[in-house]
This record gives sequence, C-alpha cells and structure tokens, in this order.
Amino acid sequence: MTATATPVDEPEQLEPQDRPVSRTVRLARRLLPAAAAALSGVLLYVSFPPRTLWWLALPAFAIFAWCLHGRTWKAALGLGYLFGLGFLLPLLVWTGVEVGPGPWLALVAIEAVYVALVGAGIAAVSKLPGRPLWAAALWIAGEAARARVPFGGFPWGKIAFGQADGVFLPLAAVGGTPVLGFAVVLCGFGLYETVRLGLEVRRTRVVRRGAAAVALLALVLPVAGALGARTLVSDSAEDGTATVAVIQGNVPRAGLDFNSQRRAVLDHHARETERLAARVKAGKAAQPDFVLWPENSSDIDPFRNPDAYAVIDKAARAIGAPISVGGVVEKDGKLYNEQILWDPVKGPGATYDKRQVQPFGEYLPMRSLLGAINENWTSMVRQDFSRGDEPGVFTMAGTEVGLATCYEAAFDWAVRDTVTHGAQIISVPSNNATFDRSEMTYQQLAMSRIRAVEHSRTVTVPVTSGVSAMIMPDGEITQRTGMFVADSLVQKVPLRSSETPATRLGIAPEMVLVLIAAGGLGWAVTSAVHGRRNAAG
Repeated sequence: MTATATPVDEPEQLEPQDRPVSRTVRLARRLLPAAAAALSGVLLYVSFPPRTLWWLALPAFAIFAWCLHGRTWKAALGLGYLFGLGFLLPLLVWTGVEVGPGPWLALVAIEAVYVALVGAGIAAVSKLPGRPLWAAALWIAGEAARARVPFGGFPWGKIAFGQADGVFLPLAAVGGTPVLGFAVVLCGFGLYETVRLGLEVRRTRVVRRGAAAVALLALVLPVAGALGARTLVSDSAEDGTATVAVIQGNVPRAGLDFNSQRRAVLDHHARETERLAARVKAGKAAQPDFVLWPENSSDIDPFRNPDAYAVIDKAARAIGAPISVGGVVEKDGKLYNEQILWDPVKGPGATYDKRQVQPFGEYLPMRSLLGAINENWTSMVRQDFSRGDEPGVFTMAGTEVGLATCYEAAFDWAVRDTVTHGAQIISVPSNNATFDRSEMTYQQLAMSRIRAVEHSRTVTVPVTSGVSAMIMPDGEITQRTGMFVADSLVQKVPLRSSETPATRLGIAPEMVLVLIAAGGLGWAVTSAVHGRRNAAG
C-alpha cells in the first residue's frame, strides 16, 4: 500500500493592511499629529510681524485641520492645546522680558486653553457638511472669548493682527478684525479640504460634487471678497489735511525701571520738541498744526509738580502748537494713565483717562494672592491705575483726534468709539520701553495698521522709544523711526469723516460668527447623540 503524503498547511499570506503593526510605527502614528499640531502653531507665529510672511497662516490652518479631522474631542483638546502653545509661546515671549519666564508661561498656559477648546469644537464639526465654515466661525468665537475674559480679556494674537501686509487686509473695512480673521481661517481650512478631496478622488475615482464645491468656495471666496473690498480702502482727504508732528523722545535706558528716571524722560520729549521747533524756524520742517507725545512721556504729574508743568509749557510755547501729553496723574487719591491736551497759550485743558488698563501691568488682580506667591510681583505695581469712562477725542487746531492709549489698540471697541464720537484721525500713544527690543512693538504697530484700514483713518503712533510711525488710511506706513533713538516725524495727513461698514456695524459681524459657531456645534452634538441612540437601538 502506498503511503499518502499529508499536506502541510501553508502560512496564510497577509495583505499589507492586515500585517501586525510594529510598536515604532504605532508610536509614530500617535506622535505625528501632536508634532504637526505644535509645528503648525509655530508656523502661524512665523506669519506674524515683524515678518511679512502673512500667507503662512493658510498652510498653518490647513495642517491644523488635518490634525483635527475626525478626532475624538479628548484627542482634539490635546492637539488644540499643542497648537496654542506652538503659536503663543514664541508670540508672547516679550511678556517675560523684564519679569522673568513665570508670568509669560502662566499667560500662555491660560490662553492656550481657549485654543484647546476651539480644537475640540473643530473636531466635532469636522464630520458635518460645510466643515470649513463651522471651523472658521469656531475660531473667531474663541477669539471673541479671549478678548473678554478673564480680567477684561487679552486679544493679542488675533489672526487679523498678522495680516497687515496681506491680500485679505481690505476685509477689515467690511467687518473689522472678526471678518478679516474669519476669512484667513476659512481659506486655510478650505485649502485642507481641497487637498483632502483631491487625494480622495485619486484613490477612489469618485467625485463628491457638493463637498468639492464647498471646499473650493472656502478657498476662493475669501480672496475674492478681499479683492472686492479694496473699493472701501482710500487715503483721500475728505475734510482737508492737517500737518501732524509725532515726538519720540527716547528713554535713558530700557526696562521697568526707566520710570525711576521720570524727569529725564520728560526732558527728552521736551528737548526733542524744542529741537523740532528750531528746525521749523529754520525752514527745515513744516510747522505742525498739533503735536503728539507718547504714553508716559511725563510720568511726573504736571498738576502737582510745578517743574514738570514748566517744562511742558515751555515746549508747547516753543513749537507754537497744542500738544497731547501722556502723563501719570493723581486725582482724588486715584492714579490715572492720562492724555492731557496742552495749549501753548492756555496751558492744560481737556484730558482723556485710559479705559482699558492692563492687568498685571497697570493693576494687579488678586493682589493678595500674588503677593503670597511672590512679593516682587506686587512691588512692580505698587498702586493700581483706575479706569476712565469716556472716549478720548481731542479738538486740536480744529481737527478731531481720537485717542487709544497703547494696550487699547488691541481692543475693537476702544478704537471704534473714538471714530463714532467724531475722530478724523486716530492716535495710539504708547510706551514700549519696558519690552526692550522685542517683537512687541512691531506686533502693536501692525494692530494700528489694521485699525487704519478698519476705520479708514490716518493713525499716528507716538512711542517713547520706538517704533513711532505715520500710517495712512490704507494701512501704509509712510514714516517711521528707529528704536531707542530720539526723533520726530512731521507729515501732512488726510482727514476723513466717512464711516466704513466695519465702523457702522460694530460688534454685529462678530456676533453673527459666534452664532454660526454655536449652530455648527449644536448640529454636531445633536448628530452624535442621534448616532449613539441608533447604534444602541
């Protein structure tokens, strides 16, 4: 009898997708989205001033969209936080220039929570039709929250503030910073959707026309809208012109302790004004109609100190024009960051008290708690500044000059209501000496350029130590100083009284976008609940 061979089982041939995945590959798959989220945040930071790489915001949001697409809310929360850290850590490093890394890291840790929550929301709406719209609206809703709480909000890092050199800039005149920022984020998410659907078509050979149309519209409409909005941007003179002088007196040295040399700072600004007066007398410079000094140009209260009064009065008489002087003034036992209208004949007149004072810089929230943690922090702000309650508009040689002091330039309402109260030009007197040569001054300068287009007004930026600038209503900087030099700028600028749609609409565009965000989030949550119920049933 012949023996029959027993067949030996051949090992099963696994398809590539069925083969066991190595630990290294699994780890890489987990780390790649995290690394991409953090690096896309850094990419967004690089798009901000002083660099002019505004367009990098688009791939930054496209990569962020890839990181979040289809994720659980818990995963998206972590990825959003990493994106926020990648963006805000380098953007806000200037906040620790003089006080050390503690406050800087604490600020970033708190602000990144908003980005994390937005990331969770974007992941939730990433399964909906029209996802770029919902995602971009959610980002603006997050910015709206950051600009209001806690402690009055911290709008620094709004996407709009990185677009002063970009193609989207005219949209600031349509709906302010919310509409400008929305367009940029929408375009970034539209870029991701367009690429994702293109890859899907190559793989499946199936074209989803509705999704493709939404992706292309999200990519194209913001650019088309920006091009159409260029008709709203003009630097023509509607109410004639005014010759304006901006004084940058410089400070003896940078840092928080520059205020200990307050008289020297005042003398520097008076001296530079008198130097300009000599140039005017010699025919080397035009006679200004009025002069703008920066914030903190007189930290000695001129109402309580006759020597400071005399120095300012002498400078005003020398230049023969009214001066807006930045002073620190005590009234009824309260301290105010004040702009004083100083006439060369009548002396001090109208005043404007800063309304949006800076937490931890001009006043200390939770003073007793902070003192228990670190006594040095409370010593830096020995007395809290009080808030003003009236918009600042000075009538200077017949021109209505709106005032938004330094930190206020970051807040939409603080600039807008100077225009609605009649401002024909806007001045943003600032003191950046405490931040040395950091990027802070350039970030703030970009804000002023956005405000110029938003409200179609010339914006002047007098700064103690630079960069001071003249900005036309179209956002163009026509003159600027260096940093830590004494200098003056004199220019004939257009006066305007018409209101842009952004000025007239005020907060309305932002509220519409917040409602859209809420609608998309509600739809996503409702769909998820129904899906679970159907699966359970």
